[in-house]
This record gives sequence, C-alpha cells and structure tokens, in this order.
Amino acid sequence: MTLASPALRSLARFSVIASTLLALALAWLYHFAPRHLALVELTRYAPFLIYLVPGLIAFALSWLLAPLWRVIAALALALMLTAVMDVSTGLRSDPLPPDAAAAGVRPVRLMTYNIKSYRAAFRWGGFVPLNNEIASQQPDILVMQDAREVSRAGDLPFGMREVLPQHKLYAYGQYAIASRFPLSDCRRGDISFRGEKHEYIRCTVDIGGTLVDVITAHLLTPRAGLNAARFELHQGLDDWNHNVADRMTQVDALVRDLVPLRRPTILAGDLNAPEHSPVVRTLMATGLRNAFSTAGRGWGYTHGHSLKPWVSFLRIDHILVSPEIGVTSAHVGWRGGSEHRPVIADLLVPVRQGLRQPVDKSVDKPVDKSSGKSK
Repeated sequence: MTLASPALRSLARFSVIASTLLALALAWLYHFAPRHLALVELTRYAPFLIYLVPGLIAFALSWLLAPLWRVIAALALALMLTAVMDVSTGLRSDPLPPDAAAAGVRPVRLMTYNIKSYRAAFRWGGFVPLNNEIASQQPDILVMQDAREVSRAGDLPFGMREVLPQHKLYAYGQYAIASRFPLSDCRRGDISFRGEKHEYIRCTVDIGGTLVDVITAHLLTPRAGLNAARFELHQGLDDWNHNVADRMTQVDALVRDLVPLRRPTILAGDLNAPEHSPVVRTLMATGLRNAFSTAGRGWGYTHGHSLKPWVSFLRIDHILVSPEIGVTSAHVGWRGGSEHRPVIADLLVPVRQGLRQPVDKSVDKPVDKSSGKSK
C-alpha cells in the first residue's frame, strides 16, 4: 500500500502512459515511416541520451503504482533503448568453431576508421594516437575514410607502415584499404549527386582462396543540413530536405553497383546515418546485415564526442556483411584518435573449395585527380 497522494499517483500514471506512447511513436517512425519524411530523419541526429529522461522519470514514478505499471514502464524503457537508441544485445552472434579450419571458415578482423587525416597531419603527434589505436586492434583488413594524406603519400605514411608492415595498400582520394591478404580488381565507383563529384572504392580480397568484395564509402555529411535546420528555421528545413535526398541518391547509386552480390561482400565506412535510417536500411535490403547489431553489445556510438556535451551519441560508422560471412564479435574503439571511433568486427569467412573463384591479379594505381596521372 503506497502512501503517495492521489495527485502524485495520477502524475505517475500520466508519466508512464506518456513515455510509453513516446517510445512507441518513435519506434514506429524510425522503422516504418516512409523514407521521404525528412523531419523524421532530423530526429535521428538528436543526442539520443535525452530520450532516456522521460522513460527514467516514468520508471521511477511507477514504483508509486501497482506492479503492472512498473512492467509497462520497464518495457517502454527497453523499447526506447533498443528500437530508438540502437542499443545492441549481441545475442545473434555466430560462435567461433573450436577448429575453424575444419569447419571451413577463417577468422578475419576488419576495422573501419574515419581517421580525419587532414587534421592529424597538422597537429603535433597527430598520427600517434591513430597508429596506437590501429596497433591495439590488429586488423587483418583496415578500411579508412578521410585519409587523403595516405592516398597522397602512395604508401602508409606517418608511422602507419610500422604498425601495418605486411599489409597491401590501395588508396584513392579520401579512401584507403590495407589488407594482410592479396588485393585485386581495385577500382572506384561513382556516388555523385546534383553534379557534385563523390566516389567510393572497392577491392577484391583473396582470403584463403575465397574472393571477398570489400567496399568502403563515406556518404554526405548531414552537418550543413543540420545547422541550417537549427538556425534558419523554414528555409533551413529546405536545405535539410536536400541533404537527405542527396544522401539517398548516393546510397541508391551504391546499391545499383552492388546488386546482385556476386560473392561474399563487406561494406564498411562512415555512412553518416544510424542503422534504422533509410540510408542503412536500403543497403541492408540487399541482404547485408550489420555486424554490430549482430554481435556487438551496448551503444556502439561512434560520433559526437568532439561536440558538446563531449560524448558519443550517434552510431553512423558501420560494417555490413553478406549472409555467407559470420560475425563472432563487434565493438567500437577509442575516442582519442579521431572525431570518429573506429568499428571493429571479428568475422568468419568461408574458405570451402566450392566458393573459390579465379583471381584477377590487376590492381588499379591510385590516381591524383588534380593531375589525372597515376602515381
């Protein structure tokens, strides 16, 4: 029997109902709303931690009520955490076989990292934290975005070669793929929009005789659109609508290049969108799945720690894999090397003879776009 006043119990009931309706509404909008609703997209970039506040308040007040109210408040909080805030349980991970070779799979660690090399190159010891993070993770395959200094150097610069001494490298523009395994058929693809040139890169990686397509992309940043919507009201919303449409144009072009998936495929990079956004859902509709949602635990947030209030609150860097590839674990790395935390996934690549394919030994050379010459 509670001693709370009728007014306080009424407030508690209202809080539980309101938080439940909010969680249900956001979950529906994020997963079922039409993809052209740009205002819904705008809410995906809010600091998600504020969404916990009403749920926590309601859960605390629910203890003034009957047990059923506490159950409802707890379920609403769980829905907000998972369907809206992208917290992952990691319950769908694929276990590592005791004898991977006998099971016909090979463990491979892949890491995607937006390294912001243009910032690192102009600060004292700027590549040291990046190199330390890469060394601590020991990736078999590393894909990088915002890595123009790597591309310009023609090799892994600023101590990166010491960290990855055996890795083969393909770099072009802002991208780089470094792999312990042989690379072939490396090339760039077009994801331009409204006359603005944007590209991605891809390579075929030979992992124990199995050819795997590895793609890395960096989609348009939402920063300009978000700032416009924040400071310019109605006119800013028009800018935001264009920003969302441009990012969807990019992902539609990427899907046209990928589908149908010809072989085991990994797509990793800074997609500048959370998993429940139409951007990532469009990619996952091709049959790809998100490594962190499959085998990661917790928030998995990769961006936001360089902004106020100095905590990561967005999961916009992703590793997506095709169904043939297992995922045993996934996690995000340290915040200190870049404005983006890296994402690391431990994968299981099938190496059965039936998946072996002829290897194209040609590897494109990086091209300096300013001169149009190979380097």
